[in-house]
Amino acid sequence: MYKALQVGLQWWDTWKARSINRRILSALMTVGALTVLTKIASAGKDLVVAYQFGAGDELDAFLMAFLIPSFAINLIGGSLNPALIPTYIQVRKEEGMAAATDLYATVLTGSVFLLAVTSVILFAIGPFLLRTVALEFPEDKFALTVSLFNTLLPCLLLSGLATTWGAILNAHEQFSLAAIAPAIMAGVTILALLALTHAVSIHALAIGVVAGTACHAALLGWGVVREGIRLRPEWAGITPALKTVWHQYAPMLAGAALIGSTEMIGQIMAASLESGSVSILSYGNKIPMLLLGVASMAASTAVLPYFSEMVAARLWDEIRHTLFTYTRLIALITIPLTVALVTFSEPIIELLFHRGAFTAAHTHQAAGVQSLAFLQITPFALGILAVRLLSSLKANHILMWSSAISLVLSIVLNYLFMHLLGVAGIALATSLMYLVSMCFLYSMVFRQLRLESAGVSPYRAASRP
Repeated sequence: MYKALQVGLQWWDTWKARSINRRILSALMTVGALTVLTKIASAGKDLVVAYQFGAGDELDAFLMAFLIPSFAINLIGGSLNPALIPTYIQVRKEEGMAAATDLYATVLTGSVFLLAVTSVILFAIGPFLLRTVALEFPEDKFALTVSLFNTLLPCLLLSGLATTWGAILNAHEQFSLAAIAPAIMAGVTILALLALTHAVSIHALAIGVVAGTACHAALLGWGVVREGIRLRPEWAGITPALKTVWHQYAPMLAGAALIGSTEMIGQIMAASLESGSVSILSYGNKIPMLLLGVASMAASTAVLPYFSEMVAARLWDEIRHTLFTYTRLIALITIPLTVALVTFSEPIIELLFHRGAFTAAHTHQAAGVQSLAFLQITPFALGILAVRLLSSLKANHILMWSSAISLVLSIVLNYLFMHLLGVAGIALATSLMYLVSMCFLYSMVFRQLRLESAGVSPYRAASRP
């Protein structure tokens, strides 16, 4: 048995080494499978939350309390990786591993500093910010939101560290640990809920999230050390490569602020509806977000390093071939999947959540939200592919403009459909926003590839370290 396993692994390594598309497919399968396991663990956490809290004021308060920290995490930490990885790979290819490690350590130093300062500022002004996003909350519900917000703030720094360490592992094609590590967050949160709920109520969920985030960061830090890369932040000075990262980070930061604002707008508008609407929106988005999380994690994790390698080697025909191959594959998988999921939306919600404090009325409302949210799957997954290619091309300014368009669309469409369909209209607005965004991104990808092939792109020349 062991010998047969060795032969199988050797065959698999030989097969995937024959082309870049096979390496990408291998990475997609690895990351996708492990992300599914992670999302199953996360779904288990959601089932426990639904049973304990249903869809009411306590969960509304938690979701609004986590809104600003999660926005900051995605803004500062999430924006850094698409800016860092292409330049990190290019420096490693052209200048060697020592120079690439210096770049990573310097970027990590800046990230830690920025996240720490942001945490302090948010602690100081948190109540004022929360009042702007929870205008309709009564005083007791608002006080609970502020208390949960302060409990959740450490997640900002911990998630930033985990995001950067995970990106470095992915840049070294060590996808497995980064893909499976988030499962520990869900596991620790479930344990906290089971152990502490009767003592501290909704605060058990916040404590579990913080503890799970700390374990997640620790596991990825161990993975970085195992790769022989130093863990501690260091400052190696301002180099041309660091300037390149910054030039790509700035538009990514602006773009993330805009696209993150579209997600906040949905929850803020839901908070203006009847009690429990924020929770219903969250439950209706659980399964769509699980699927989108698998798709985006697999595609962005697996594709970005390989796109970056092809861009560094200026293999424009291979890039087009890879883009068309995976565009067709994503469409063939996601369109039939969407049809099936919309058809069985209510049975899915009933099977997962209809128990304990989660009532039949909650099931019907969440199913309506979920049906319209499923329409996001195909445009979102295709859009992620275009986003990662644009990041590899160091054309992140385009992503900033895409996010600006999405923000305007989100405001207009949310306002329109919320008044027509209630909380379900927010899900429909988001799906339409992703469709328009996908069309814009692909038009920009083809334009940028034409410029690159002709050797007239001003952005690559300006950003080359």
